[in-house]
Amino acid sequence: MMSKIKVEGKVVELDGDEMTRVIWKDIKDRLITPYLDIDLDYYDLGIEHRDATDDQVTIDAANAIKREHVGVKCATITPDEARVKEFGLKRMWKSPNGTIRNILGGTIFREPIVISNVPRLVPGWTKPIIIARHAYGDQYKATDFTVDRPGRLTVTFTPDDGSAPVERTVFDYPGEGVAQVQYNLAESIRGFARACFNYGLMRHYPVYLSTKNTILKAYDGEFKDIFAEVFETEYRARYEQEGLTYQHRLIDDMVASSLKWHGGYLWACKNYDGDVQSDSVAQGFGSLGLMTSVLMTPDGQTVEAEAAHGTVTRHYRRWQAGETTSTNPIASIFAWTGGLKHRAKLDGTPQVAGFADTLERTIITTVEGGSMTKDLAALVGPKTPWLDTEGFMDALADHLARALHDQAERTIHRAGRHPRVAHRPDLSRCDSSGLDPSHPIQWRGTAMAGSRHPLRRSASGRSVAS
Repeated sequence: MMSKIKVEGKVVELDGDEMTRVIWKDIKDRLITPYLDIDLDYYDLGIEHRDATDDQVTIDAANAIKREHVGVKCATITPDEARVKEFGLKRMWKSPNGTIRNILGGTIFREPIVISNVPRLVPGWTKPIIIARHAYGDQYKATDFTVDRPGRLTVTFTPDDGSAPVERTVFDYPGEGVAQVQYNLAESIRGFARACFNYGLMRHYPVYLSTKNTILKAYDGEFKDIFAEVFETEYRARYEQEGLTYQHRLIDDMVASSLKWHGGYLWACKNYDGDVQSDSVAQGFGSLGLMTSVLMTPDGQTVEAEAAHGTVTRHYRRWQAGETTSTNPIASIFAWTGGLKHRAKLDGTPQVAGFADTLERTIITTVEGGSMTKDLAALVGPKTPWLDTEGFMDALADHLARALHDQAERTIHRAGRHPRVAHRPDLSRCDSSGLDPSHPIQWRGTAMAGSRHPLRRSASGRSVAS
């Protein structure tokens, strides 16, 4: 038997819904567990199980992530009225992502996966742009209403300590109009700043904060001032040591600059700006199928990673009918590798980080070598060949096994050993540069060769024309 890499700490696994659930199991069975000795704390967040547990499973999963500090999540359904009827749900349950975020706190970071042969709408974006969205307050928790007659709008703040209220006149309406009052919290902004600076250190990227403090002098000025304070008192020394920088820019200047720059930075956005720019950046890089989402707590200790896309319902309907699909698993695989890298950082296990790096490189080189799903082929060109879901997973599994084999051979040659004895590698001692030099290796092919996995719904698996 092949020795596996030992993952020291637990990883909390959150299963999901529809086509992503099918792919999620295949990823785990073919790309993760054959190579890792990993203790997975499993929670089924499929919509039926959430309903059966009155959504307690989501709360339990979030608390498990808080305890273990690492979670990997499959895409899940957030039910609307149609879904309530479809599944016969007891009620319209809240978004599991929202529930988890409320329990863990933290900031959402969305990052594209850059592949050289997948065209980008902004060709100059050759490195990732990470969007950090402060998903708290502002317009999303505002009180807004319509005004149907002339009158005065005032805002009053009444202190709990009994001191004098603070009242401000906002506007004298000459007729009909609209009004909005919004808020945020200094402590939430401070946590946002820490999460951004920690993530910047983790990814070794400079950090930019964008606001409109020239107009919203108090409101956006608070964001600017808190970020500056946190950076100066807690992060400047570490950033200078790593050769990294922090800068505040006006939002309009930042948007214009981002189109000229090549990427390779973290962009910290207020709530609305992050909502807009995350989708804009995703489209600019080509596809939501190449976008990851990471929730990190302010102290940088807890991470939950997932794909940024949904459950791919349309493909799931075809899969249920026994038809062939071409569903892109890349962002879901990167959710696994993102969680594994954080686990490796916490545990001090470079072997685990090295495996995650190898898996990510394998995915990118596989696509750059011409093997891809239909959504990516459509971006490359109308006559680009593509693989169905099963065929693409077959290619990834085979290429991963070959990559690990080649790493091992390079390590053996560097160590001056002659690879003639037919052993399988001791993966438990591999690192990011290769595998254990004490075991000569002579084997090829996927570790799961011949397996029948959940995607096998048709005989197809070869490249087909679009």
